[in-house]
Amino acid sequence: MRVEASGTVMGANSERLPRDCPAVSGDQEFTVHAGRKHAQALPGLTYAYDQRELRVAPCSRVTVHFHNDDEVRHQWMVHGLPRYLYPGGMFHIEASGGAKLSASFIVPSDDATYLVHCDIAQHTEKGMKGQLVVGRGSGDLWAVPGVTAALRRDNYLPMPAGWLLGVGLVAGLVVARLLR
Repeated sequence: MRVEASGTVMGANSERLPRDCPAVSGDQEFTVHAGRKHAQALPGLTYAYDQRELRVAPCSRVTVHFHNDDEVRHQWMVHGLPRYLYPGGMFHIEASGGAKLSASFIVPSDDATYLVHCDIAQHTEKGMKGQLVVGRGSGDLWAVPGVTAALRRDNYLPMPAGWLLGVGLVAGLVVARLLR
């Protein structure tokens, strides 16, 4: 674990290979921004990552440059990695408001789709979710904002239907009052 004034990194690993990898197949780097402004184009969400899906080759060394664009803490956390290599099966970057941190980890050789999210209370539910696809992946995760289908689609009435419903309700109340 690496603890700095700007945040914390857990599970960083740039050298030790997963058991199923004979060598690092390549290096892949991503800059991921987190914050409110990245959720603006996603109705109903408060927070988001600017990149919600990353694709890498099996046995890649992945370097994430995590930029927190907000004033509150955010995390970029991957679940499901091998526990013999990553404590709790996780790679984790947590950045204080306005901070930037970088760290690396090596993915296994399996075609798999891993959950990426912010584990700060309610941040995942408010939109901070993504997926890391290794090789062909193992299928999309549900409800990755702007990437995959929602678990439950919101059923809002379109604006004209809402107005008509409101006008009809008011008209019905007026008629009912007049008929008394």
